[in-house]
Amino acid sequence: MKILLLSDTHSHYDDFMEKYILQADEVWHAGDIGNLEVTDKIAALKSLRAVYGNIDDDQARIQFPLNNRFNCEGMDIWITHIGGYPGRYNQRVRSEIYSNPPDIFICGHSHILKVINDKKINCLHMNPGAVGMHGFHKKRTMLRFEIADGKISGLEVVEKDR
Repeated sequence: MKILLLSDTHSHYDDFMEKYILQADEVWHAGDIGNLEVTDKIAALKSLRAVYGNIDDDQARIQFPLNNRFNCEGMDIWITHIGGYPGRYNQRVRSEIYSNPPDIFICGHSHILKVINDKKINCLHMNPGAVGMHGFHKKRTMLRFEIADGKISGLEVVEKDR
């Protein structure tokens, strides 16, 4: 399963994103979608899993959950928008992540791309940064990778100057 992971589109969609969307089997969006036209365009092309973020309106909150936890190719995946980082998980998720850790924990919000192996709970933490045009980030970033037989491989950063 080829995954494209993105976050913080803030209503932005363009050919740069679409090029990589078309190469994926599924697109995962970690919140702050902005205008739902973004997720409509993605969903018209590929299977989409998404969560709403703190800037998203009632329509996004009706269409997408706060937390999306699911199984993909034998891996337990948890996507939420505001999740924190290993050692500093957000209070809203902290107790569950320690008592029932997923294999991969994904969040957005910070606009800072990070991939951290949380050895304490045997969990891969991923934040794809921000692919939209709104925010302080100088590079637009996404992550792509493959999941098969309970393993992740081919992790790659996709980036473009703003």
